[in-house]
Amino acid sequence: LAFCRGRIVRVPKGPLIRVVGTEVAIPCSVSDYDGPSEQNFDWEFSRETDFVRIVSTWDSTFTSEEYQKRVGRGDIKLRRSSNDAVELVIRNIQPADQGRYKCSTPSTDATVQGNYDAEVQVKVISDGLSVSGSKARSSTSLRLSEGDSFKLRCSASTTSPEHTHLHVTWQLKSGSSWRDILSLTHEGKFQPGPGYEERYRSGDIRLDTGANDTYRLSVSQASSADGGAYRCLVSEWVRGADGSWQKIQEKSVEIATVSIQRTDVVISTSNVSVTERDSLDLTCNITTDRSGIFQAEVMWYFSASPDDTLSDAQLLLSMDHDSVVSDSTLISLSHVDRNSYRLLVRDVDVEDSGYYFCEAAIWVPLHNGSWHKVVERTSAPVSVMVTALEPDYDVFLNASKTPKFSDDPTELNCRITNVQDTEANIRFTVSWYYRQRLPGDDVVAEELLASMDADWALLLGDRGRERIQNGEIIFSKKSADTFSLRIQWTSESDRGDYFCVISAWSRHRNNSWVKSKDVTSAPVNIFWATQDYTLTVEAVKLKPFFVAGHTFEMTCKVSSKNIKTPRYSVLITAEKPLTDQSNPNGTTRIISLNQDSVVRLEDWTDQTRVDGVVLEKVQENEFRYRMYQTQISDAGLYRCVVTAWSPGGGGMWREAVNGLSNPIQIDFQTSGPVFNVSVHSDSPTIYQGEVADLLCIVTMEGMPLEPDDMSFDVSWFAVRSFALDREPILLASLDRRGIVTQSRRNGSSDLSLERISALEFRLRVHGCEDHDFGNHYCVVTPWVRSATGVWQREPDIKAKPIFLSVKMDVLNAFKYPLLIGIGLATAIGLLSCLIGYCSSRWCCKKEVQETRRERRRLMSMEMD
Repeated sequence: LAFCRGRIVRVPKGPLIRVVGTEVAIPCSVSDYDGPSEQNFDWEFSRETDFVRIVSTWDSTFTSEEYQKRVGRGDIKLRRSSNDAVELVIRNIQPADQGRYKCSTPSTDATVQGNYDAEVQVKVISDGLSVSGSKARSSTSLRLSEGDSFKLRCSASTTSPEHTHLHVTWQLKSGSSWRDILSLTHEGKFQPGPGYEERYRSGDIRLDTGANDTYRLSVSQASSADGGAYRCLVSEWVRGADGSWQKIQEKSVEIATVSIQRTDVVISTSNVSVTERDSLDLTCNITTDRSGIFQAEVMWYFSASPDDTLSDAQLLLSMDHDSVVSDSTLISLSHVDRNSYRLLVRDVDVEDSGYYFCEAAIWVPLHNGSWHKVVERTSAPVSVMVTALEPDYDVFLNASKTPKFSDDPTELNCRITNVQDTEANIRFTVSWYYRQRLPGDDVVAEELLASMDADWALLLGDRGRERIQNGEIIFSKKSADTFSLRIQWTSESDRGDYFCVISAWSRHRNNSWVKSKDVTSAPVNIFWATQDYTLTVEAVKLKPFFVAGHTFEMTCKVSSKNIKTPRYSVLITAEKPLTDQSNPNGTTRIISLNQDSVVRLEDWTDQTRVDGVVLEKVQENEFRYRMYQTQISDAGLYRCVVTAWSPGGGGMWREAVNGLSNPIQIDFQTSGPVFNVSVHSDSPTIYQGEVADLLCIVTMEGMPLEPDDMSFDVSWFAVRSFALDREPILLASLDRRGIVTQSRRNGSSDLSLERISALEFRLRVHGCEDHDFGNHYCVVTPWVRSATGVWQREPDIKAKPIFLSVKMDVLNAFKYPLLIGIGLATAIGLLSCLIGYCSSRWCCKKEVQETRRERRRLMSMEMD
């Protein structure tokens, strides 16, 4: 059955019940077909037996004569919903349209399989639905106040011969569209509209049914959003043959137009500006058209921001609906008239500046004598600016000390002058600023150096924070009207404009200090002319010709300009040939001497010649470098790297400029032997547990040497990869004195390194494991004794690697397990035989007594 497949044409399961005069849409779809994705459809109609052609998607001449007019007017049409689905739409269906409708699809399949048409029965019933308002059909108008309640009624009934259900929805017109409020569905469920869920759960919106098919909408706590036109929308639903609900028609009637008078709370004045120590007078007005008995509850709030909520604001004073006012010393709240409430703040202060707003709630009496809050509103905030009584004064800034050179001191004095109209509750603080001066009209924002708060505590800015904490920049108050800034050692980065800001602080009612005024001084420019630092370094070789083993000596002469009392630090570097294996990067830092004449060995690693290099200061601007017992490996270019230092603040030295000397070359012309190194193994492929023998063979070309006049440092390395793409691992080394050094190993295998002849060195790996594979090579450092008896180190020589492969010996791996298994099996078999024999011999033996018979010969039959 999984391979059975054919075209399937589907229409809804009938009968389809529709109301006369409504629009009907009958869907038809096809699936599991071959051919093009877009399929064609033909619709036919039959009242009894014969079908009449209605409309087709592909043949314009398909329509029969009696349907041509309706199809031409568009009363009957096809609406395609997808490539494989259409809908037959019949507008204003009539009883004559009741019957069977057949949907068929022309075949596009390679083989005829499945069904190519489907039928559905359509039943047309009369319109029995009636919807009306509470008073005829004309809508009423309701004018209510915010917080009131109202009820609206509509009647809906049906006389349909079929078993239908009604769906009643109350709607409110919002703009040009209708919005659902509350529905009683055809399944008997209450369904609030979007945005009305909370009010439905709280009971402020209800839908009740009454006698005579009436549906009543009750709205409590009406707000301004509840104003507008209300209508009752009723739809009729029937359950189809497939069990689903289908809407067959819908009617509506407008019930009423409701207008809600909004209650507003307004502060009578807009933005207010008052002077310190005056009174602030604000009035809160409540606008409402409510004529009955009500009481207002008023609360005044203060906030520093207009965007703060009531929870963030400060409650100043309140009056409940019984006219009980909360207590306050400097703030009073009075009831001016029925809808006005006055807030009076006496002796205002600068801290009273901010935003004021009032919140009012309307309370109405209930039948049981209690009070009920119907509406609550908050006014827009009013900005109140309290102007402080500012003192009058001027600020003058001058430089008592200006630098002429770098690291000279700088001192600025900020003085308060012409002080007038100041009270005893005024104090002054200072803030110091720096602004870099750029050529042209470029503007640079000022940077805060330090400021004082109302308690004269120093607050540091981001610029120069570390120098201030180290005491290089000092802030002080020389007198009541003078503040000073002193830079102990002025640098070039300190050049620019400096200005001060004097702030006046006033004491308030709560003994807090609030800034009332800022006065900025004219800037003072700190500048001195400078020239670029220049540094020249010349290296000279004192001995033009020398041979290996002699002393190399060179001097570095330094000259500088525009540097105040300089000192120099010197670093000797060597650029070795790229063939030197000891330093693949090329440049080596040998020895240095700092500006305090402290010598330090840098990257000099020859432990046999720790005292072989010397760097000393000959004069203030001349330095001498010596290297004793030079060797061939010392060949290269030598330079002096000099740094000039000038005195900085606090006895520190500041780097001024760097210089590099010309190179001095050390080159040895030798006619000695040439060494070559190779690695050999008779068995580069071995099995686990065996011993691997690797030979490092040194060959010599040219002038022969006695064995006592040469020695070698040999190091063995391994790269655990096939392509030499990993870092080499040092296995073991043998120095020229015969001392063997092995690296730490993780496996169970062991190493041995020995010299087997004057020019051959053997590395043995005992008990090889699989992780001992890889490329192995040796690095040889030759040492040759010269005619003077001095040992000279030759350049390192690296041999071509040889790959060592470690395999597993299957026979040896399984030999012992097999022998043990065979032995155990033999022992167990013998033991089993012994146990069986003993059991049968001693434990299971049974005595059988036989009856004795006489041994008589039988008589032959002839004798018988």
